[in-house]
Amino acid sequence: MKKITLTQLLDIKYPIIMAPMFLVTNTKMMIEGMNSGIAACIPALNYRTDELFRAAIQEIRSNTTSKGLGINLIVNKSNIKMQQQLKTCVELGVDFIITSLGSPKQVIEQCKPIGIKVLCDVVEEKYAVKVEELGADAVIAVNCNAGGHAGKLTPEQIIPLLNKHCSIPVISAGGVGTKDGISKIMNLGAAGLSIGSPFIACEEAHISEEYKNACVDYGKKDIVFTTKISGTPCTVINTPYVQQTGTTQNWLEQLMSKNKKIKKWVKMITYFKGMKSVEKAAFSSTYKTVWCAGPSIEYTKKILPIKDIISSLIT
Repeated sequence: MKKITLTQLLDIKYPIIMAPMFLVTNTKMMIEGMNSGIAACIPALNYRTDELFRAAIQEIRSNTTSKGLGINLIVNKSNIKMQQQLKTCVELGVDFIITSLGSPKQVIEQCKPIGIKVLCDVVEEKYAVKVEELGADAVIAVNCNAGGHAGKLTPEQIIPLLNKHCSIPVISAGGVGTKDGISKIMNLGAAGLSIGSPFIACEEAHISEEYKNACVDYGKKDIVFTTKISGTPCTVINTPYVQQTGTTQNWLEQLMSKNKKIKKWVKMITYFKGMKSVEKAAFSSTYKTVWCAGPSIEYTKKILPIKDIISSLIT
């Protein structure tokens, strides 16, 4: 049986989700993306309070007519705000939720009965099968070219593999920034794509001009993995500062991370410090530049409005 496409699943014009990017995605980007015919997703953790989170959803709703309003929820125990974030999503009736880093069971149980679609990030077959059994509407196949916490398999490996074992749509995430790239992925059997890094250098983003220009000036070869941000390998631009500080935890951090009694707290502290350094670099000019991005910045040649970036992806 032929699977439905992302356009059918979310009732949008083009099979693209503007991927949720921590600290980068904002309401302006969401509005411009949705009004240009794609879906767009914003991390709930971009908002410090529930009041700000609610206001953002309501602002997006009042300025769009599309059904492509998505929220990214981190569903593991480290996100102490998850329960309230989910409650807000349900009350305000967002169109879809992307779950990351944990079991989507609770999200699916609360969202499915009221028609909110649930899409789940996965990096391998066994997790895709599990979330389908729980009732997910689609899986997002995070491949080795993704920005942030990437998978290990290539698009050529993971898309056919998940299609073989899942009856729900498979959406590809990672490495695409051109129309030809989209066509190639769709021909592998993807129902659509989640695209993030090509949108970092947009006019609507509130990040620093230095961060945007870095996405223009650097390319695929300049993306490296670092464990210094969250303790888990994460992609960043290999700036002189990153080269100076290195991309792996020091011997003491590694030793503490392996201690069963304290590793949970070590990881939380590492994540907190890492996010603070990323936040500082994203919004201000500083020599301590830790800029998160994926290999698809290769296709970023200048800073453009969202609508022009989307146009380049579909025409």
